[in-house]
Amino acid sequence: MKKLKFYLIGLIPGLIIVFFILNKKGASCSGYLPNSRVIAETLSKDFKYSESFKSEMSIHKIDEKFLRDSIITLGKVDFDRSQAQKKPCPNYLLMYPKENPVYEITYEKCEETATLNSLKKLK
Repeated sequence: MKKLKFYLIGLIPGLIIVFFILNKKGASCSGYLPNSRVIAETLSKDFKYSESFKSEMSIHKIDEKFLRDSIITLGKVDFDRSQAQKKPCPNYLLMYPKENPVYEITYEKCEETATLNSLKKLK
């Protein structure tokens, strides 16, 4: 029982200190999931737009800022309908928002660029 008390006396303050240090640095575990990694890699690429994608953007009145900051950043990759293992450039299908999707985007993520191929409004 005495060992347990000493253990808890060290563990609880240690966890609190680590929590505050990591919280200030903005560390989180959410960046390790496959969806987060694919989206982060996509956002780091230069975007190229197909002609059909550009026309759909203008029809639905979507600008590049909304596309990057909302649709891609907050979207969910549908790995079942994507070709994530395709070489040299995997194809992905992204749904936005995660719950009750309104937009569906297909894109190709290459070494240097991300080519956005199609944009569909589902509802």
